[in-house]
Amino acid sequence: MSLNETHDPARRSFVESANAPGGDFPIQNLPFGVFRAGAGSPPRVGVAIGDQILDVAAAAGSFEGLAAAAARSCAVPHLNGFMALGAPAWSALRLALSRGLSAGRGGDDNLRRHLAPMAQAEMMLPATIGDFTDFYASIFHASNIGRMLRPDNPLLPNYKYVPVAYHGRASSVRVSGTPVKRPRGQRKRAEDNAPSYGPARDLDFELELGFYIGTPSALGDTIAVGRAAEHIFGFCLLNDWSARDIQAWEYQPLGPFLAKNFATTVSPWVVTAEALAPFRVPALARPPGDPAPLPHLDDAADRAEGGLDVTLEVDITSDKMRHAGIAPQRLTRTSFVTMYWTVAQMVAHHTSNGCNLLTGDLIGSGTVSGPERGSQGSLMEITARGREPIALPTGEQRAFIEDGDEIIFRGFAHKPGYPRIGFGECRAAILPAG
Repeated sequence: MSLNETHDPARRSFVESANAPGGDFPIQNLPFGVFRAGAGSPPRVGVAIGDQILDVAAAAGSFEGLAAAAARSCAVPHLNGFMALGAPAWSALRLALSRGLSAGRGGDDNLRRHLAPMAQAEMMLPATIGDFTDFYASIFHASNIGRMLRPDNPLLPNYKYVPVAYHGRASSVRVSGTPVKRPRGQRKRAEDNAPSYGPARDLDFELELGFYIGTPSALGDTIAVGRAAEHIFGFCLLNDWSARDIQAWEYQPLGPFLAKNFATTVSPWVVTAEALAPFRVPALARPPGDPAPLPHLDDAADRAEGGLDVTLEVDITSDKMRHAGIAPQRLTRTSFVTMYWTVAQMVAHHTSNGCNLLTGDLIGSGTVSGPERGSQGSLMEITARGREPIALPTGEQRAFIEDGDEIIFRGFAHKPGYPRIGFGECRAAILPAG
C-alpha cells in the first residue's frame, strides 16, 4: 500500500490534543469506532482525533463526492455499511477527514460542531460480526505450548504448511470494558479419576491482533495473497480468553470449543489498514530448512512487506492493587513482526477452499509471542503452565487469572520520523462464575 498525504508526519490537527507526542490518536491515525455521545443519544460511527470523537455522518456536509457518500453511510450503529463500500471509499473518506481536521486549513466549523469528548462517550462494538475465525500464526507461541503438552513433538508437522485456525463464536464477542464472567465447564486433572463440572481454574488471556473484513468474497471464490489487502478494512486488539483446564480436557479430537467461546474482547477503535501503511515490514524470514509456502500461499510482495511492525503490551491489575492505588503491572511486551504467517496468508488460506468472507467478519491472528522471555502472549507461557507464578506488588501471586483481576491490552506502531499510531485499550475484568 503506497503512502499519501494522510501519512505526512508534519501534518497537525486543529484538535490540539491530537498533536501531543506519544498519543494514540494523531491526525495520521483516524481510527473508526461506534460511540454514543450521551444518555439517550443514538450510537453513531465516529473517528478518534486526540481526545475527541468526530461524528462522521453529521460532518458529511463538509465533504464531497465519494467521501460525502461514505460519511453518510456512517449514520448507523455499526461500520458494516461503510466497510462494504470498499477500499476507494475508505481512502476517500480518510483523505477528506485528514484535510478537514488539519490545522493548516483553519478548522472547519462544521467539523468543530460535531466533536464530542472521548472521556464522556460510551463505546460500542464497532461492527456487526457474522463470523469469527481465530488463527494460530505465531510459531513461537505454538512451540511454547507444544513443549508443555507434547515435549517430544512440540510442533505438529502441518504447522509450517498450513495457517492453523479454528472457528470461534461471534455471539460472545464484546467491546473493551465489558466484564467477563468466569466460565464453567468440565475439568480433569491428572490425579482425578473422572472429570468434574465447575468454574474454570486456569483462566488465561491470549494477546492477539484482530482484523475486520470489509469487501466480501463470493462463495466458491478464492482470494490470492496479493489481493488480500483489498478485503481488509482495519485492525483491532483482541483478547481470546481461554480456560486452559477446560481446553486440556475437551480439545481432542476436534479442538477448542467451550474453553474459548464464552468470551472474546476487542478494542473499540479499528485502525485502518491504510493508517498502518508506513509500518509495513518484511514478513518473518523462514529459517533454513523450513519448507517454502505452497504456491497459493506465496507472494513476493507479501514476503517483502507482509509484516506489521506493531508493538503489543499486556498489563494486569488485581482488586487489591486497585484498592491500594497501585498502578497495573506489565506482564509482557511483544511485536507482531515475529508472526510466522502473514495476515494476507491467513485470508488466502481461509478462502482457499472457496469459503466466502462477509463484511464484518472478524479474524484473529492467534496469540502473539516472541522468542524471548518477557515476550510471551499468554499466562500459560509466562508462568510455565502455572509452575512459575508471577508476583504482584501486593504480595499476591498469579499462576492464572483470578476473580477481580483486570487484563489490559495496548498496542501501537511507531518508527523514527512518524507519529505513534495507537490502538487504544482492550480491557476487561473477571467476574466470579454465575
